[in-house]
This record gives sequence, structure tokens and C-alpha cells, in this order.
Amino acid sequence: MSSADLTGKLVRLARFDLEKDSEAWARWNRDSEYQRLLDSGPAFLHPPASVRSYFEKEVGKEYILFAIHSLEDDRTVGFIDLGGLDWQAHSAWVAVGIGEAEHRGRGLGTEAMQLLVRFAFEQLNLNRINLTVYEYNPAARRSYEKCGFVLEGCQRQFLNRGGRRWDMIFMGLLKEDWLAKRPG
Repeated sequence: MSSADLTGKLVRLARFDLEKDSEAWARWNRDSEYQRLLDSGPAFLHPPASVRSYFEKEVGKEYILFAIHSLEDDRTVGFIDLGGLDWQAHSAWVAVGIGEAEHRGRGLGTEAMQLLVRFAFEQLNLNRINLTVYEYNPAARRSYEKCGFVLEGCQRQFLNRGGRRWDMIFMGLLKEDWLAKRPG
């Protein structure tokens, strides 16, 4: 797949640059809103060297990781990955995060997800992509629905955040459903 295939109107997906992108990732981890939207656990502050060391060991073994670059300024604004790859079942889990706060809510994550879904189904021959989203993040859920993901279930009251219990929602996308809804 060429780099043009991983480029949309707003973003391009590129190989994760260990030097440059580890710095950005460490910076994003200091953003409490980013952490709240992305992870159920407590925020951990990792210096860039620690982030870089982790990715040197894990990328390519456990998951496929891309940096999301804004076409507006070619800045790394987030990440998207496929993890939990099960080659026998042809399935994987996807995670996406827009780390740069000023780039959230502008459609970059949605387009990055559309590009990754196409890559996963056309290039990796996956049959299914899974994800989770927290009940308190309806914007992410709408974004995933735009990409074709459907509600498959939830773990009720999974997470205690801000003095309230929240559900963790499971969504999935099958290749046959994606193919049926593709334009052209």
C-alpha cells in the first residue's frame, strides 16, 4: 500500500517516528482530558525516553502503530493502532487518540479511522475490527458510527470517573458490512 493510500483530505497516516513522535506522545500524556478520553486507568507520566523504549520493543510484535499527521501543517497530532491481532480469526482491536487538543473535534480522528479500516480490510485481509468507547465520550461514538462501527454490547458501570459510574461500550465492524456501505 502506498503512502497515498494512507492519505485523506485532512490527515495522513505515517510510520511512527521514534524520536519525534515519542516526544509528542509524552507531552500528550500530560493532558488530563486526553487521558480521560483514551484510558480507564490512572494517568502515568512517561518521559520521552521511556515511551521510545516501549515502542522499540513492542511495535510490530503486539500491534501496528501509525502517527496521525495533519495535512494542514504536517504536524503529528495523534496516533491510531491495530492491536490484539488474531491472524487466525482475522480480527484486531483499534485505538485512536488525538493528542493535540486544538485538533480534536475537527474530523481528523474520523478520517484516520476510515483510512485504517480500509488498510485493515484491504491490505491485512481482516474480517473484523473491534473497539471500546466510554459512555461519557459520545463524540467518539458518533465518529465510530460514521466509519461503520455498530454497537455490540457494553459492560455496565465499568468505570468510576468523577464520582459517577460509566458504561464501557463495545463496537465492531465486519468487512462485509464495510464493503456493502462503500461508495462505488
